[in-house]
Amino acid sequence: MAHDEPLPPGQYVPRSWPVLHYGPVPRFRPERWDLLVYGATAEGGERRWTWPEIEAMTKDAVVADFHCVTKFTIPDVRWEGVLATTIARLVPPAGDATHVMVWADYGYSANLRMTDFLAERTVLATHRDGERLTAEHGAPVRMVVPHLYAWKSVKWVRAIEYLVADRRGFWEERGYHNIADPWLEQRYSYQEEAPPA
Repeated sequence: MAHDEPLPPGQYVPRSWPVLHYGPVPRFRPERWDLLVYGATAEGGERRWTWPEIEAMTKDAVVADFHCVTKFTIPDVRWEGVLATTIARLVPPAGDATHVMVWADYGYSANLRMTDFLAERTVLATHRDGERLTAEHGAPVRMVVPHLYAWKSVKWVRAIEYLVADRRGFWEERGYHNIADPWLEQRYSYQEEAPPA
């Protein structure tokens, strides 16, 4: 497939889409599944949606390249799902909320700056390229943050926690970069700027 747009430094386009994740693939049980938004919400409460409620929500499409820290890029992926800005409109974050922790099954997590969560192309995806997501690629819902490396695009999302201070997620605690901008090759925590003395 030809791709005319430049790729971030060190990236290449593979022949197929590799499947990478930590731990087992969760079994989706629609009758038990829900999505929780909690933490530093504007109202001080929390909100849960069942799977039928998520399915009934208005879906938007986002087309973007998908950049994995292992150096592959999949060009022009069409994701469909619920925009993160829609979730934030339904459950607004508190004024002092600065970050989000995205939680998945089995306790996996990734942190995002609130600005990354609220970016116009951040989406809770249920479909990819016109097809429903497969379990291996994050079904039923995958957070997709196209402008960051893909470990921030959490598979099997179950909860979104608004935070008033940053806290590292699963891979960030294990040496991955806290921000993950592929254009700056922010792959590992040793690349982070040292705080001023």
